[in-house]
Amino acid sequence: MISVKSKSELEKMRKAGIIAGNALHYAGKSVRIGMTTYELDKIIHDYIVKNGAKPSFLGYGGFRYSACISVNDQVTHGVPSKKVRLNEGDIVGIDVGAYIDGFHGDTAYTFAVGKISKEAEQLLKVTEESLYLGIEQAVAGNRVGDIGYAIEQHCISYGYSVVRKYIGHGVGKELHESPEVPNYGSKGRGPRLVSGMVIAVEPMVNASGDDVRVLSDGWTVVTKSGSLSAQFEHTVAVTPDGPVLLTKPTIALD
Repeated sequence: MISVKSKSELEKMRKAGIIAGNALHYAGKSVRIGMTTYELDKIIHDYIVKNGAKPSFLGYGGFRYSACISVNDQVTHGVPSKKVRLNEGDIVGIDVGAYIDGFHGDTAYTFAVGKISKEAEQLLKVTEESLYLGIEQAVAGNRVGDIGYAIEQHCISYGYSVVRKYIGHGVGKELHESPEVPNYGSKGRGPRLVSGMVIAVEPMVNASGDDVRVLSDGWTVVTKSGSLSAQFEHTVAVTPDGPVLLTKPTIALD
């Protein structure tokens, strides 16, 4: 069942979203060559806790960390590690959730580590563009398929592939709620969007092929092709005034 949030519930979700968004971008400011993904996770954990919230991912389904951190060909659900160090030219996707006052905020961004290739730059640019094109469709009266269609069409125009196995979702009292929000679809299809719905729009885009596999850790998803993958995400409220980003950070990247 799809839940519709009240004005007061949306205010609580914005609080959770700000903490998640700030934790994500604070981590992004901290990205540097030679640091471990475990160090990034600790930065995120400490920021969320310091601000009175709980990391949504910590303990979720047995996950032992506060963020999913995915490097290069890792699509999503990357497990932080003291053994994985960031190198010049890497791209690192960081997915963060924060829980406070009974509600979750969920957001992701893929950062460059030092100077990256032109190919990687374009993948990040196009994937982020597709996120906002999808968000533009998150208006009352539209359908979920309109979001996925906008995302997929933009990405395939550059020869990229959207991941089909992992998709966006509703957000609220639970981290994952109805409806499912695929990053592909047809215009005018799927559940109708109404004011008060809150969804996570999160394109995961591979440079080559949409096939993925899960590593032996049971979490980390990688591209079968070995190509780079990028992920961007915002928690978005459908309102009478259009889509509102609940996870927009209040701290600057600079």
